[in-house]
Amino acid sequence: MQDSLVIVGAGQAGAQVAQSLRAAGFEAPITLVGDEPHPPYQRPPLSKKHLAGEIDDDALHLRPAAFYQQNRIDCRFGVAVEAIDRAAHTLRLSDGSQLAYAKLVICTGTRPRALPLPGAGLEGVVTLRTIADVEAMRARLAAPGRVAIVGGGYIGLEVAAVARAMGHEVTVVESRDRVMQRVVSPDVSAFFDALHRENGVDIRLNTGVEGFSGDDHVRAVRLANGEELACDLALVAVGAVPNQELAREAGLEVDDGILVDAHGQTSDSHIYAAGDCTRFLSARYGRSIRLESVQNAIDQAKAVAAALTGAATDYDPVPWFWSDQYAIKLQIAGLSQGHDTALTVGDPAAQSFYVVYLSQGRIAAVDSINHPRSHMMARRAIGKTYEEGLLPPA
Repeated sequence: MQDSLVIVGAGQAGAQVAQSLRAAGFEAPITLVGDEPHPPYQRPPLSKKHLAGEIDDDALHLRPAAFYQQNRIDCRFGVAVEAIDRAAHTLRLSDGSQLAYAKLVICTGTRPRALPLPGAGLEGVVTLRTIADVEAMRARLAAPGRVAIVGGGYIGLEVAAVARAMGHEVTVVESRDRVMQRVVSPDVSAFFDALHRENGVDIRLNTGVEGFSGDDHVRAVRLANGEELACDLALVAVGAVPNQELAREAGLEVDDGILVDAHGQTSDSHIYAAGDCTRFLSARYGRSIRLESVQNAIDQAKAVAAALTGAATDYDPVPWFWSDQYAIKLQIAGLSQGHDTALTVGDPAAQSFYVVYLSQGRIAAVDSINHPRSHMMARRAIGKTYEEGLLPPA
């Protein structure tokens, strides 16, 4: 075993841990294990340019295959880790083999939240998380048809925009009273609601789903109001859950995410975790948070690599996110949950404005809509007063 390090999960975080370790001079053996057959790739384009066919699989890859060979990173793709034996410091893999580790980093990410409803297993009821998911959707989007999307969050609305551009009839069903309600202000929700309706999307708010109908293939979504919404493809996009089962079954502490400290260390000193699957205490926001973002995957992975090479620093980021819908880019800096004031700066009708969220007079988050300058300034203004933040004029 020597000083060997194993990374479970070959996504953005897992790849970044390996890359950062080698960049820091870490010389011990590194093994990167991923259950998908692909090398590490970007996920954000899946619901946008990749689904639209504008970029192929190779363009998604974070690094060429030669990078892993040159950096002596042993890649085990297409195999899953089934169990962690903490006492023996070994992993049991789905191909029947075992893998020893001195240090372990868990980067298992998230998976789409399932809807345990009648008909959810019908062919054509899909979720979107992997390249394979996109390939399955593309096959059904090859000819004009009817697309039903359950969930009016980032993924649902991004797919709605792509499907409309491809000529499909699109209906978005959202159980809440506005789209993206969990993450943006009423003004931003109203802006994107109008944007999609102007582009021909039928949005049903305050509408629940009771199930899916069809014989061998989905033919309709059954709504709570009794209506059957005819469709050829039904995308379920109602959020994500952390892949924490491997950690939980190994006896690590979990709570809607694998619990880690400011260095990414779990309740086992030999095991770290990074990315969407983790939950950590943010001094900046005064609570524990779990982030689903590229920024967190990269930055927390760097923090873990630093801790493993003796250069630990406390991880407490300013989170940032983005979403592309039609020709509109939404960029978010910070976390707006718990804010007490929201100020809209600029005119939404001009399709370039931003919203500042304040908590006890200090900037908690900023949503920027086609306003990149405010986004860049916001990432430095979080925690300051509105006057100190010096955000730009509309």
